[in-house]
Amino acid sequence: MMKRVFAAIVAAGLAASAFAQALTDGEVRKVDKATGKITLKHGEIKNLDMPPMTMVFGVKDKALLDKVKKGDKVRFAADKNAKGEMIVTEVEAAAK
Repeated sequence: MMKRVFAAIVAAGLAASAFAQALTDGEVRKVDKATGKITLKHGEIKNLDMPPMTMVFGVKDKALLDKVKKGDKVRFAADKNAKGEMIVTEVEAAAK
């Protein structure tokens, strides 16, 4: 019985983490390295139940901001941090 419960918990955790890492299309509108923030015009962010819009995000790691500049088309993952703030956890150039 315990093995089945443990397996269900592990499976649910893997599914949740895969869902949280779904990448969203976006366009960089502003990069503010001093404050560690990025402004993105983005499509729907499913794991946050967020419709398309333009908004400012913090970043999990300021080094992510070195990968992008204003006008770049990107794919990114966002989630909530421990404080409940929405942050970008990963970012990559969109396929051309």
